[in-house]
Amino acid sequence: MRRALVAAVASLTVVAGGLAAAAPAMADNAVSPGDFGLHIPGIAAGDTPTVPYGSIRLWDSGVSWGKVQQSKSTYWWNGMDAAISTANTQKAQIMVVLGSTPTWAASNKKAGSYPNPGAASVPNMTVWKNWVTAVVKRYGPSIQAYQIWNEANLPTFFQGSPKQMADLTQAAYKIIKQYDPTGVVVAASTTMRLQSAYNKFYPKYLAALKKMHWPVDAFSIHSYPASTGTPAVRASYISQAIGTLKSAGAPATKPLWDTEINYGIAGPGAGNPHVDITGSQAAAWVATTFLDDQRLGVQRSYWYLWQNGNPLVGIQMSPGTAGAQGFATVQKWLADTQTACTTGAVDVCNITGRFPAQVAWSEGAPGAFTVPSFATQECDATGACVPVAPGTPVTIGGMPEWFGTVQNS
Repeated sequence: MRRALVAAVASLTVVAGGLAAAAPAMADNAVSPGDFGLHIPGIAAGDTPTVPYGSIRLWDSGVSWGKVQQSKSTYWWNGMDAAISTANTQKAQIMVVLGSTPTWAASNKKAGSYPNPGAASVPNMTVWKNWVTAVVKRYGPSIQAYQIWNEANLPTFFQGSPKQMADLTQAAYKIIKQYDPTGVVVAASTTMRLQSAYNKFYPKYLAALKKMHWPVDAFSIHSYPASTGTPAVRASYISQAIGTLKSAGAPATKPLWDTEINYGIAGPGAGNPHVDITGSQAAAWVATTFLDDQRLGVQRSYWYLWQNGNPLVGIQMSPGTAGAQGFATVQKWLADTQTACTTGAVDVCNITGRFPAQVAWSEGAPGAFTVPSFATQECDATGACVPVAPGTPVTIGGMPEWFGTVQNS
């Protein structure tokens, strides 16, 4: 349920109600439009994606803690106000990333440089609590979710211990639940492709959260593969993260979100140069990403990012790109439906809700598939459709193929 932007008053009292807490991923998944997230750097300037999306993560949007709270007593709310107002106008659920530390509050101004010097420094607890309180009091009715920190397992973004991050998480959780009881508290995200950093940080962070009785509503990863990695590598990371959560004793009722994902980004190391992924492969990989969420148990993903010609990422997403077409297509296939997915030589998602459909794809060698009895049309992730006959054997490769009676509208 959307929550409307309220008057910008720091002392605003938040009224409980509205948005329900995030539901866990299950074998039969109800797919919400909010499960299709984007990063939109230009959101405060009114940038409007041309694809249907349901949620936004405010990161790289000019509204970080250091940008907003420019000194202990000086707040510049204009950018955040504009970003949240625009996202609400676009009917997107909003997630704010609460960290990282402003330069003025940094105990070590050489700890990290993005989005400002000292950003990776551990903030003073009183300063942190005051910041979280200010955000929640001002925006609580407009924000669906609060993420504690970005990529806390990397010294680029956080140079404290897993226990210190858990302390920040618990403190924020208490404040958020006091002033915005329906707000979803998302754990600090952790990257996966630097396995040493993941293994060093994430299990200890979870162990500390367990001792605090799990002061989060959702867990978070960033599943970028190495630059040459494929959706199949991402799938292996998801399985690893779910295994880590299970080993830590994390409650199965708390879902897993992937709060940043793209492919082809340079690194780790010189042996993994930047890779451009274009054309039908880009559309296929974007669609596969959100299909794998349903198959593997990720409730929500935020694609990084909606911006024209960004040199960092391998799959571009802006008006007219193949990546945008893949995003729009898979959203049409899945949003407001229920899915039940299986893994095999050909992965399959059975779709119900509006009318029956199946999506099939292979992340390995091409495999055999039989057109379902109800299907008269086959459409791929680029939006191209052809007629098919029920019971016909077909070969399925890396391009996801939708089978049904009409294309979703």
